[in-house]
Amino acid sequence: MLIDFHGWEMPVRYTSIPEEHQQVRERAGLFDLCHMGRLDISGPQAEAWIQGLITNDILSMQPGDARYTLFCNDSGTILDDAIVYKLEETFLLVVNASNTGKIIDWMESRRRGLEAELTDLTRSDAMIAIQGPEAFACATHLLQTPEIAWDQLGYYQITPARYESEPVLAARTGYTGEDGLELYISAEAGERLWRDLLETGGKRTGPIGLGARDTLRLEAGMPLYGNDIDETTDPYCAGLGFAVKLDKEAPFPGKERLREIKEAGPGQKLCGFIVQSRRIARSGMEIFSGADRVGRITSGAPSPTVQQPIAMGYLDCPYLELLADGQAPEPEVDVRGKREKLKLEHLPFFSRKRKKTV
Repeated sequence: MLIDFHGWEMPVRYTSIPEEHQQVRERAGLFDLCHMGRLDISGPQAEAWIQGLITNDILSMQPGDARYTLFCNDSGTILDDAIVYKLEETFLLVVNASNTGKIIDWMESRRRGLEAELTDLTRSDAMIAIQGPEAFACATHLLQTPEIAWDQLGYYQITPARYESEPVLAARTGYTGEDGLELYISAEAGERLWRDLLETGGKRTGPIGLGARDTLRLEAGMPLYGNDIDETTDPYCAGLGFAVKLDKEAPFPGKERLREIKEAGPGQKLCGFIVQSRRIARSGMEIFSGADRVGRITSGAPSPTVQQPIAMGYLDCPYLELLADGQAPEPEVDVRGKREKLKLEHLPFFSRKRKKTV
């Protein structure tokens, strides 16, 4: 089943969403991520250009490091979230498919005469992810790493590798809550690598569509741009304050506004919920406490792992304080005119190190 996904023809599923979800949780799943924006930033002032645009601090990064970051506007709300990889001579930025053009234009408008160059690799190169408990083993037997042993590649690190005679960048990152690799390779070689990973993996590997990608990232408590974060949300209300470094010397868009938000505290908070029925809380549905509207759902789906409907959404912070003191009714979501009880749940819903429930 194929759909148009921000200008790319993408599969929602290959078999069924629950089957593909469990494939990743139990074995390994293969994801076509060619739609993700990939930007090569080079030149003597590439680091200064990026440092002055993002919320995180990259000055301490060494070649081979990866770092999660945000782009914010002058109001302190989120233009996009991204991963920055520091390579030997350049930087690789991976941004969301829906925002690639926007971020390129925004970066270029804020170059400030710096000697740096942006090259859009999105159409020329392929991006493949393999995720799951067996993913690392399935991928590494096809790849050679001349600079580092595979067992030395840590989480949020990237290394040059080779597939046959083709150069590959292999990053130990992902969007599922599982271990695995994200692989950057030429488009032509990427097709061969995709087939090779499926053929040599046998029953351990299978292709995964957008549907299971969404349920996997939701279980892992990872926000999705356009649903859980956008230009109406700031990093602190979204639980992403860890990616904002207000003490770095370089000014960046929204820095002073973000300082104000941090000092005052956000007005709402992104929370996790388990729906206490079989009905699904979908994006945009309103959350109530008694007669008062206290929030909204931003993402929701049935969870194959939790085996109940789960959701993320924003609750007003004054309500959360009253709820903690036992002075407000429990939250309920309006599902097409009928209220369903919500149970607050610490994010993530799933991890290899399970956490307690609220």
